[in-house]
Order: sequence, then structure tokens, then C-alpha cells
Amino acid sequence: MEIITSHTNADFDSLAGMTAAQKLYPGARIVFSGSQERPLRDFFLRSSAARAVSHARLKDIDFSAVTRLVLVDTKSRNRIGRFADLLSRPDLSIHIYDHHPFLDDDIRGDVERVEPVGATATIMSELLAEKGIALTPDEATILMLGIYEETGSLTFASTTPRDLEAAARLLRQGADLNVVADFMIHELDAQQVDLLNDLLHSARTIAVGGVPVLVATAERARYVDDLALVVHKLRDTVGAGVVIAVAQMEDRVHVVIRSRLPEVDAGILAAVVGGGGHRTAASATVRNATLSDVEARLLGQLRATARPLIRAHQIMTAPVKTIEAHRTLAEANDLMTRYGVNVFPVLEPAGDGGRLAGLISRETVQKSIFHGLGNEPVATFMRTDVQTASPDTPLSEIEESMIEHNQRFMPVLEDGRMLGAITRTDLLRAMHDFFVRATAPEGLPVEEGFPSRTIRRNVASLMAERLPGPLLLFLRGVAGLADRMGTRVYLVGGIVRDLFLGIENLDADLVVEGDGIAFAEAIVREVPGRVRPHKPFGTAVVVLDSGLKIDVASARTEVYETPAALPTVELSSIKKDLYRRDFTINTLAIRLSEGEFGQLLDFFGGRRDLKERTIRVLHDLSFVEDPTRVFRAIRFEQRFDFKISRHTKRLIETAVAMDLFHRLSGPRLYGELWLIFEEADPAKTVERLGDLDLLRFIHPRLDVSAEKLRLMARVKEALAWYALLFQEPPVRAPMVYMTALLDQLEEADVLEVAARLSISPTDSGILLLPRRTAPSVLRTLSRRPPPAPSAVYEALSPVPIEGLLYLLAGARLKSAQKAVSEFITHGRFVRPPISGDDLTAMGIAPGPIYRQIMAELRAATLDGKLKGREEAIAWVRQKYGESENG
Repeated sequence: MEIITSHTNADFDSLAGMTAAQKLYPGARIVFSGSQERPLRDFFLRSSAARAVSHARLKDIDFSAVTRLVLVDTKSRNRIGRFADLLSRPDLSIHIYDHHPFLDDDIRGDVERVEPVGATATIMSELLAEKGIALTPDEATILMLGIYEETGSLTFASTTPRDLEAAARLLRQGADLNVVADFMIHELDAQQVDLLNDLLHSARTIAVGGVPVLVATAERARYVDDLALVVHKLRDTVGAGVVIAVAQMEDRVHVVIRSRLPEVDAGILAAVVGGGGHRTAASATVRNATLSDVEARLLGQLRATARPLIRAHQIMTAPVKTIEAHRTLAEANDLMTRYGVNVFPVLEPAGDGGRLAGLISRETVQKSIFHGLGNEPVATFMRTDVQTASPDTPLSEIEESMIEHNQRFMPVLEDGRMLGAITRTDLLRAMHDFFVRATAPEGLPVEEGFPSRTIRRNVASLMAERLPGPLLLFLRGVAGLADRMGTRVYLVGGIVRDLFLGIENLDADLVVEGDGIAFAEAIVREVPGRVRPHKPFGTAVVVLDSGLKIDVASARTEVYETPAALPTVELSSIKKDLYRRDFTINTLAIRLSEGEFGQLLDFFGGRRDLKERTIRVLHDLSFVEDPTRVFRAIRFEQRFDFKISRHTKRLIETAVAMDLFHRLSGPRLYGELWLIFEEADPAKTVERLGDLDLLRFIHPRLDVSAEKLRLMARVKEALAWYALLFQEPPVRAPMVYMTALLDQLEEADVLEVAARLSISPTDSGILLLPRRTAPSVLRTLSRRPPPAPSAVYEALSPVPIEGLLYLLAGARLKSAQKAVSEFITHGRFVRPPISGDDLTAMGIAPGPIYRQIMAELRAATLDGKLKGREEAIAWVRQKYGESENG
């Protein structure tokens, strides 16, 4: 005899699995090993679809005749009732179909199909499809009920793409979603409401390794159906991340566990009392035990297996700026202003090991200076009763200690030495992260790792979708190398921003918390390539033999000694490295390590601003420290069609009013203009520069008119036309736009701009073309009748390609435009039919005459007067004769 069974307290997934199994084992009998949950009992009473299932009663089974036991949706020996007595028989064949992970004491089968999907019904649906076994609409409805119940109507975190595919397949086979909806909507009856009330009153929160766990108990003389539904209501009511509910009902203790946090595995907890389930949901029914005994065993297992939610090393800022104990309070004040910090850890002298001696706050420093004590050493007034953490201190202990001792800054020490520190901001962010994770809707995935402001923080799948294969493979190699070297490495900058915007960007920037140059050198020891280091800044460029180019930098911070000055660079942490960047959208970083590959770090709301399409600075002195950021803000605003935030715009207006841009060096300002003119449509950016009164910092008389914008639009068209020709030489598009921008200025003004921006004499000549060359050239090209091709060549041949494209854009008459375009495509490439060697062979002595002859030959060829080599030779002989020995 073949028997198909499932766990006690059978649910819809049990029924679905057994129904499908009977299609695979046509002669087998379905037998419930124990009771059924109330929704399943209601289904048998109310639904016509239940007629698709034929099952035998347990008491009618001759256990001695059972030869094969088919288990679905379970493999726990403690959850199959009397069928557990058969397991010791050596002649019994056991087949298992389940989606719960294996535990140590689970039954092993001769056939096992155990896979990590949302429901056993999914596995069974796939098996039937593989074997080409059809389902009736009622059978498909039962399997759909199993999937919907087990996955929370396809919303739980355990739901996989396979579950959705199975649901779609069942729908095509006739599954009735109206029936499914009838049994998926559960309201509490009076007994369940009363039980929920007791659970709420008994509920208490305990912290295990920093993980808050809600524990609730209740006792009932009579059995109350569907404890799992009551616990779901309890969890949603209190917003708990982990719930352990223990209820004594009649002679049994019932356990339901729900976990939204990866630090607590519900299935492992339930296993200690003979139950089972998933990481997120599990249950157990315990006989011959008291409620307090079961609760104690569960909490013991919780303490033994729960992983700390967040530890100090995950949230600390490192490295940390420190000060030696002998330095003066005045020096401390200067350094606090320089680095923008409010607390300094004070270190003992290096001879004493450089260990932590205490903390000194900005408030203490400034009050001491106010009282005339600025020359006293910081050790005089530092705080020495300092609470510290180790790298593995749980978040809960850190929170308790910082609040209890009113300490805004907690050093993290290892063997007495500073590893980092936890600030109030770090603590608040970590607490916010936990709150978001613990109260996330069931269907939202929760990733482990570094705290941030978002629920979905791992972007490895997005990287796989949008990055080219070779680059992704390289980044995974970097992750492995970082782990082997024991360092933290991050993908940062525009490539991360553009990953979210769906824009291709192959410029990979890596930041290393440590020695960036050493890491770059380690890369090329593993992947063929070369390194170009820049030691003053701790940066390097890696160029691989495959052609991939990667910028590698040490995490660093920047200090601006004066407004608009170039910064001084010092090594720092990833957080401070990102803080020195221009805008929030450029502060995103992705962790590259094998264990946390794709983990997103978002300290400053960059993801939010990308969604809201906003350009926002990180701090109020951003434009004071580096006014070039204003030009970048406008460039990014126009490139991405974003908007500069109201506060950021006000800071730009303040920088303009303070005339900070006059402090910029010419090359830095010119560099920003060059980048603007490399954009796809610079005219929009130039117009915005005019709106914000920024063009006057290039020259006071420079403005942007409607005609200027039309000219720049024609420049864009001319550049696009030239790009399609695929001709040499390559054009420097920014030089064409720059010429158009300045074309209304007088010659002296243009020379003033060129001097201000340190533009080379050659390029200055191009900028002067609108004043010196363009008027006469365009007059020549606009004559009636049109000038001969040789005259066009004479007028245009001295003009570089950038000037030619400016003339093409600036020409008003079609005839002039045609003359310039024909010269670019054809005329400039025309050569005389013969060479200097031919002239020598004709006996003409080398000298300046050669240049004259060649010019005349080219002109005659352009004008169609000469066709070919023979005519050219004859023409030279006729005009210049031939030497006697020729």
C-alpha cells in the first residue's frame, strides 16, 4: 500500500502537495496525519472544488501493509503523527517533496525533491508539467490555494520567480481565483479576538544580541483554531520584527514563530521543540510539556542561535581624527574647525603606546579659550570617564551606554587602540535602519550588512543586469582580492549614479579604505595590465590589457585652507570620502566583497535625490570651498533634466553675490567650461549660466541672447554633421562652442578672456576668428557670382577645423554654407596632380618656386582647368619651360 501524507495541522499547501502527489502515484491513498487548520476544514465544507480530493481516514489504514510513504510539505518525524512509527522499518520506501530546508533530525528519503521555493505546491506543479500530466480546474485551484497561502498571495519575502511561474501555469489550467480569494481573506472570530487580547497583554520584548524579540503567551482550556492567523494580527498590531507566540490549549502547547529579520531563523527555533518551517515562519505542537518549559527551551535556542543585529564595527566611522594629549586647546580649536568635527579622541604620547586617554569636545575647548586658557594642554580638561566599545559590541549595548552616560561619541577600541568611533549620527542611522527592517511589509526583502536608509540595499542583481559582462567579472575579482587583502573596497562615483539612471558608464572608480596604490598594484599582479600611480593624492590608474581603465583611490578627506583654493588631501574613511563629494547623487557607493557584493551605502540621501531628480549639495559651505561645483551643478541639472534644489540654488546666488568665482584660477574655470561644452547640448547649460548671472565671471560684457542660443544650436548641428563624415582631423567640439560663445565680444575682450583662462595662443587665434577672419571670409563666400573653388580654398585653407565648423554654423547665406561644407568634405583634400619629384625630373631647380607652382596647379585643378597628370605636366612645361638637361 502507498500512502501520501503531510504534517499535522494540515494547511492548503499540504492539501495541494498531496493532491498533486496522487497524480504522480495514481494508486496511492491520501491520508491526513492529524488535524487540519480551520480554513482547510471550511474548504471541505463549503467548496465544490474539494470534490477533486479523495482521502482515506487514518483509522482505516492497515499500517502493516504500508510499503511506500510519500511525505509532502514536511520531513519532520515529529509532525507526521502515527506515521512516525513506520520510519524504523527497513523495507519502507520513503519519497519526500518539500520546500522547507533540511534540519539535522529530519527524515531522509529514497527520493527527495527539496527545493527553496515559496510553496511545496510550486514544486509539485513543476513536476506535473515536466511529466505532461494535466490538471482539472478544481485540482489547479487547490494547488493555487497552496501557493497563495504559503506565499501570502505572492507577497512574502520567501516568494520566488518559480512561484509566480507556477501560479501563471495553474491559471492557464483553469484555477479559479474567486475561490482562492474566498479562502485567503481571514477575519478573527470571537475566540480568536479574545486570544489576541491575551497575547497582547502578556507580550514583552527581550533583546538578544541587539535583536528585539516579542514574546507572548496565553492559556486556553479549549483549542482555538488558527493560532498562526492570530499571531499575524499580533505582529502587525505591534510592528514587531520577530514574534514568538506560545499558547497552552487543552493538553498541548502550540508555538508560532514569525521573523522579518535575517538574524533570527524561525525554523531553527521551532526545531528545538520538534517543529519546523522556514527562516521567516515556523510552528510546532508539543505534547507532554508545560508552557513555561516550552518557552524556556525556545528562548535558550534563541540566545544560542540569534546573530547580533548590528555590531560596532559595522556602523563605526573610521579612521578617526585624533589629537595628542600635549597639544593646546587653541590648536584643538583650529583642528576642529579645519576638519569639521565636534569631538576629538585624546591620545597618550606615542612613547606610551598612543592609547586613548580621553575625549575633548568643542564646547569644552571654546569655553576654555573664552576663559583665556587656550594655551593649556587638552589633557587638562579632557573627559577621562569614557565609555568605549569593542568591534563586536552589539548595537543595543552601544545605544544603552551612549544614552545612559550622555556620551555623544563612543570610541571603538581593540587592545586599547583606536579602530574608529560611533557618533550620534551613526547610532541614529543604525536605529533607523533597524526600525525600517523590523517593520517592513512582508513582501519586501531585507538584506544584511551595512545600515542605510533604505529597505532594499543590495544592488548585485541590478549590476548584473546593467553592467557589461567583462566589467562585472572584473568587479567580482576585485571583491575577492579585497577579502584576501583584508581591506574594504567600494565602487563609487558616476558609474553608481548612472547604474540607477540606466545610463551606460564604463568609467569605474574604486575607493579603498587603506592604501589605494598598493591595491592597484595588487590588481595587476592578478590581471594583466599596468599601473600609473600618483602618490601625492594616493591614487592610481589601472589600465588592463583588455582595454578596461579603472581609477583607484585611497579613501580621503579634503581640507580647504581658503575659499576657492585647491584642497589638502588626507586619508580617511569611506564615509568622509563620500562627504567631500559635490552632490548627494554622487555619494552612492557599492561594497565589493564576496560576502557583501553589491551592498549599497547611501549616507546622504543620494538614492532619494535620484528618484526626485534633484541636485543637492552636501553642506552649506560647499560652493565657498569650491566654486567650480556651481558649474557642475548646472551641468548635471541640464544633462539629466534634474532640478537644482531650492536651498542649493540659494547657495549659488550667495556665491555669486560674494564674487567667489573671481578667486578661481583661469585653468580651473576653463576646465569647467570645457566640460560643459563636451555635453550633448551645451546651449541649455549656457542659458542657465546666464540666468544665474555666472557668465560675467568669464567676462563682464558676456551675455546670452536668443541669437547666441540659435548660433549654438547651429554649432551642434554642424558638429553632428561632421561626426557622420568620419573624417580627419578629430574636432575639439568645446573650442567651436567657446568661439560661438565669445563671438560678439570685441577683439580686446576676447584677448582678455584668453588671458584670464590661460588659453594657448593657437586656440586664442580660433577664438578671434569671428573678429579677424570670419567677416572677410564670409564676404568672399557670399559674392555674386559665387567665387571659384580656388578662391574658396585660398580663403578657407588657413582655418583649422574648429574654425571651419564655426563658419559653417555662422554663415547666413546658403551659398556660403555650401562653399564651407564642400571645402570640408572635398576641397581641402584636393592635391596637385604631380609632385615635387616630377618638377625635379623636369629639371626645375628646387626652391620657393615649387610652392608657387603647386599652389597654381591645385587652383587650376580645383577650377577644372586641369584634368590629370599629363595635362599638369604640359601646363608646367608651357608656363615654366624645361631645363636643358631635362
